[in-house]
Amino acid sequence: MKQTFLYFFCFFTLQTGFGQEFTLDDLFRFEYYPNAVQGGASMLDGEHFTLLSDTGIEKYSYKTFQKVDQIKNGRFTDYFFNADESYLFLETKSEPIFRRSKRSVYTLYNLKTKEETKLFDGKMIQEPTLSPDGKKVAFVFENNLYFQDIATQKVSQITSDGSAGEIINGVTDWVYEEEFSFVRAFDWSADSNTIAFIRFDESHVPEIGIDIYGNDQALYPSQLKFKYPKAGEKNSLVEVKLYDLKSNKTKTLDLSEYSDFYIPRIQFSKKADELALVVSNRHQNKLDVYLVNTTSLEKKKLFTETDKAWIDTDNLTLDFLDDNSFLWNSERDGYRHIYHYSDKGKLINQVTKGKWEVTEFYGYSPENKRIYFQSTEPGSMNRGVYSIGINGKRKQTLADKPGMNSANFSHSFAYFILTHDQANTVPTYSLANGKNGNILTVLEDNARAKAYWEQKNPAPKVFSEIDINGVKLNSYMIKPKDFDPNKEYPLFMYLYGGPGSQQATNRADTFNYWWFQVLADAGYVVVCVDNRGTGGKGAEFKKVTYKNLGHYEIEDQMAAAKYYGSLPFIDKDRIGMFGWSFGGYMTSLAMTKGADIFKMGIAVAPVTNWKYYDTVYTERFLQTPQENESGYNDNSPINYVDLMKGNFLMIHGTADDNVHVQNAMQFAEALIQANKEFEYMVYPDKNHGIFGGNTRRHLYNKMTKFIKENL
Repeated sequence: MKQTFLYFFCFFTLQTGFGQEFTLDDLFRFEYYPNAVQGGASMLDGEHFTLLSDTGIEKYSYKTFQKVDQIKNGRFTDYFFNADESYLFLETKSEPIFRRSKRSVYTLYNLKTKEETKLFDGKMIQEPTLSPDGKKVAFVFENNLYFQDIATQKVSQITSDGSAGEIINGVTDWVYEEEFSFVRAFDWSADSNTIAFIRFDESHVPEIGIDIYGNDQALYPSQLKFKYPKAGEKNSLVEVKLYDLKSNKTKTLDLSEYSDFYIPRIQFSKKADELALVVSNRHQNKLDVYLVNTTSLEKKKLFTETDKAWIDTDNLTLDFLDDNSFLWNSERDGYRHIYHYSDKGKLINQVTKGKWEVTEFYGYSPENKRIYFQSTEPGSMNRGVYSIGINGKRKQTLADKPGMNSANFSHSFAYFILTHDQANTVPTYSLANGKNGNILTVLEDNARAKAYWEQKNPAPKVFSEIDINGVKLNSYMIKPKDFDPNKEYPLFMYLYGGPGSQQATNRADTFNYWWFQVLADAGYVVVCVDNRGTGGKGAEFKKVTYKNLGHYEIEDQMAAAKYYGSLPFIDKDRIGMFGWSFGGYMTSLAMTKGADIFKMGIAVAPVTNWKYYDTVYTERFLQTPQENESGYNDNSPINYVDLMKGNFLMIHGTADDNVHVQNAMQFAEALIQANKEFEYMVYPDKNHGIFGGNTRRHLYNKMTKFIKENL
């Protein structure tokens, strides 16, 4: 099973003396972010878990939820155990690289002898991973792969060709990290004698340079440079290599039958001499799953997964069981479900079935032969937690109250921390029985927060399905608290709208929800609609946008705006839209293609031309610009600037490594040349999230003022 981390306890920062109306001061003083007790992990005995505190690493009992031991004193930025909990990795310094990657200083702590070993003499390294026999640690330093012998502290270098912007060994390049959602690109064999790793040659990948302006002491800007493959451009060339620790030799797997391919997964099976490998074509609609003999390098293809559109290569389940059979997820029957395969690649059975989707695979218990998962069975706007026999029988509901139910299981699956998150109330956190879902104790009911909620009485989210363009779309609406059905109100539409995403879900919201309260108190009706292409309703609903990304999505949003505009309490001449990232892209389309409908739009960090975005994400949905020129041109707002009429505000961070500020600059230039009036705000040295210091306050102040003045 996956290592289970615990993130729970939601507290509110409570203030007194507020009036009943929400203001922007409330927005920044009334914090609704989960104050997570971070760094927690279930222990192997299934009866205890650990937490990271200001004083060190603490051990707690599930049964009593009381602290029973102080495992290690000190201040650490992170920690994790090895597989058998004989060692503890202690992180004391860390610096981020991109979204998921970091460099850190690690100490290895022997829980039996209490001895500490600095890894690589205290240098900042990436992804340290202990061998199964507990004798060696592999890690990456400056794009090269190493291992360190714990007893002798001797460090051995496996690769020597790693260099910035050229060769990467054992960790992923930018686009793999961002779009395939993993960083560590190496794995140990079960006998600790072999390390398999991916080698990336990004020497031919085009480079992006981002100016970093720094503070007023920086006379000249510096530059953040890294390889970023944009749609249709060259990707890193990837190889799979196997290093034998006994012979000190490295072999390369023959993948010559492939060209222009990805490796979204590499991991050893339960057998020491078998490496599991997933190879995807560039279109990401065909995956080959292999077992590779580490001695002969013979590849045995287990099966091929295909799709008429795309396969979610960033969301693969490949989980080997003790008998070397494995669990796999697929949308082949129209919904994402779990399948059980033998180690020969023969399908044993489809474990889960139904017109609902498995949204999270929690793991498998070999003791009771059950699989634990989360799904949309309670409805596409809700989530439930379930277990089922590996034979697909005796499904047990563990949590399905209306709203979003999510679980963090103990290692034995005897217990789980249940988070119940429902709109129009506060989240609660409970300890539940893993067998039947019975609540054993409420860990945090957020009673003080709920009392404050009731005092402030925020306007509720009201959910509905609306009929748009022949399909039913999930939506919610927030009305002013003093709503008068005989009045007309301006409409403010919020969206994301990207492939597989969902915003209209039955959950308590965080920052934007409280901003919407400010807008509702100012007299705006707020709505959110999940267009075709979003998630929770099966593959057909999601993949209708294939090779035409943005077309059906904006059609749905435009039609939804017209529908709401037809309601007697909505002023159809005062409809606005706001979105971030893909939502910013959609807002830019709304203000061009939908210029006759939308009076105002705010686009934050928008893609304005899909040619500017990365290969893996963009081509998954559009193929390449060379293959599908019309799919790019017909749905990029930069090609429709002549249509813009309304009041448009575009916002971008100059150091956005994901959606480059080039998108905004090129769109701004196109609008200027079309002689279109608009407002433009850039945030120096801010990334895709536009955080840091007073930035968020400034951003939301600016957006609120723009809405009040223009809608």
